[in-house]
Amino acid sequence: MKTLLNLDVIEIQEYQQNRHPLLFVDFIKEVRIGKSALGYKTFSYNEWYFPSHFEDEPNVPGFIQMEVLTQVFLMTFLTMDENKGKKTAFIKSNVEFRKKIVPSDTLEIRAELDFYSRGVAKGSVNGYLHSIAGGGGGK
Repeated sequence: MKTLLNLDVIEIQEYQQNRHPLLFVDFIKEVRIGKSALGYKTFSYNEWYFPSHFEDEPNVPGFIQMEVLTQVFLMTFLTMDENKGKKTAFIKSNVEFRKKIVPSDTLEIRAELDFYSRGVAKGSVNGYLHSIAGGGGGK
């Protein structure tokens, strides 16, 4: 099984079509092509959505959290030679948020590809929160 290591934002863009301001993944530590991916997103106060969500208590909107998880999952199959750079779409998702993500938090994302055939991918993604502000550490 082929493995890719330590992909930065420029290298991630070789595989998926997301671009600023909608490319949320900062770093992909490992992709086991056709199997799994491990990536990271650190949320800086400078993110465009924090001033309006919310000024007095900034936190990451749910749709952004979903997109971060998805972008790491995409790497499990967009790194296959025949899929590199293809457009993708959601068919179904089931998400549960357990903790609020705030500026300075880092989300570690682990994605597993269970099935891929004829352009349809099925799998799972988990995000693990690392907080330097003292409130995180959960799943």
